[in-house]
Amino acid sequence: MGQDTFDQTAMLAKAEVLIEALPYLQRYAGRTFVVKYGGHAMGDPEAARDFAEDIVLLKAVGINPVVVHGGGPQIGAMLKKLGVESTFIDGLRVTDKATAEVAEMVLSGGINKELVAWIARAGGKAIGISGKDGGLVTATKVTRTVKDPESNIEQAVDLGFVGEPSHVDITILETASNAGMIPIVAPIGAGADGHTYNINADTMAGAIAAALGAARLFLLTDVKGVLNKQGELLTDLTPADIATLRNDGTISGGMIPKLETCVQAVEAGCEAAVVLDGRVPHAMLLEFFTSRGAGTLVRAG
Repeated sequence: MGQDTFDQTAMLAKAEVLIEALPYLQRYAGRTFVVKYGGHAMGDPEAARDFAEDIVLLKAVGINPVVVHGGGPQIGAMLKKLGVESTFIDGLRVTDKATAEVAEMVLSGGINKELVAWIARAGGKAIGISGKDGGLVTATKVTRTVKDPESNIEQAVDLGFVGEPSHVDITILETASNAGMIPIVAPIGAGADGHTYNINADTMAGAIAAALGAARLFLLTDVKGVLNKQGELLTDLTPADIATLRNDGTISGGMIPKLETCVQAVEAGCEAAVVLDGRVPHAMLLEFFTSRGAGTLVRAG
């Protein structure tokens, strides 16, 4: 095959990809995607660059992306550096005042601005905020109970300044998006009591997606998606499917809270949520702009 023929074949393949994407572009122009960014992609410059390019592309084709980022490992590393001890209950970090201050510094001051810079390098305009800005997220203190192993009695535990969204005011997000900017949100919120609360990034993204009536909530993770007992990817699930898979033990561990977030988001107004492997280059674009998809999609039913 000559070089000219090869070039023409490659060009036609690119054209076919664009044509395949066209109906999706038409259907979702002007809609909002909320993307939770975390896991492996956050520690890898190449993955961060790919992610930033994907987000800028979405904005360029008329979709309004809103990014919510995590940062648990980075918070842990900074606490260790500063000699602050961490304890966990049911996967949630017990957050005293000193830990909350470190979390806000790492999330709002470090990771948030780093993501803004990656977006700028990819040719986009991003604005870094936290849930405290513009009254975006009002938080309430998370309450948890654990069973005493000896008495089997449920006991309340105090997680400190760990919160969950009780109210989302989307004004600042809509203002930024309408001005051509991409909001990058750190999972920190202020309580009605005036305290600052650290919020799980998945939970924050789900609450924001529901409040915006987002077309998609993407949760980028370090796994392919939801797998059946044979290790095969389950591409489409409803809340009823998820309940069945949880009861028979197919879904366990860290996937449970992620899927709970997806279910809550789709039942509260988000059209669909996707659990996606953030380690795959451009996985978000593959999931959205092709008929094959790349993760597990959750719809209300």
